[in-house]
Amino acid sequence: MIGKEEIEHIGWLARIALNETEQQLFEEQLSSILDYFAVLDELDTEDIEPTYHVIGIKDVIRDDEPKGMLSQAEVLRNAPKQEDGYIKSPRMF
Repeated sequence: MIGKEEIEHIGWLARIALNETEQQLFEEQLSSILDYFAVLDELDTEDIEPTYHVIGIKDVIRDDEPKGMLSQAEVLRNAPKQEDGYIKSPRMF
């Protein structure tokens, strides 16, 4: 069970001010969530393989093949600021 002090601390970390009603509501909700996780912790998952994708999809990655390059004029055409054939950007410190 989560206490009022922990709810206040979580609110402080999130930089939100919680009134008394909200604190009570979140205390009940978070306690319920943590109780459910305690039930899940009791399950025996020793022989169960980890599931990375619930529906069994795999990443589809295209081959990394070089394509044609843009010319300098094409690149500079979309640059908001340019100078002497280069893209001009703000100075970084």
